[in-house]
Amino acid sequence: MTLPYERTRAIIQTEAFLIELSKDKYLPDEKRQEARRLLRHYPSRREVLMAGELEEKLTSGTIFHPMLSSKEE
Repeated sequence: MTLPYERTRAIIQTEAFLIELSKDKYLPDEKRQEARRLLRHYPSRREVLMAGELEEKLTSGTIFHPMLSSKEE
């Protein structure tokens, strides 16, 4: 089972990976363009952590669990 902080970290690391791919001159232009296209709509680190914080607040004291975390731990 994936924990909220693991999911959060994976999303943040994926953004970093897409940024890396978009700048890699050894990749074909098509692949770099695809990475840039995906990044246009991908959540930033800050947005992911803010969503995690909001989910933690909204689920506190309920039977629900957040999908994201406010920390990358």
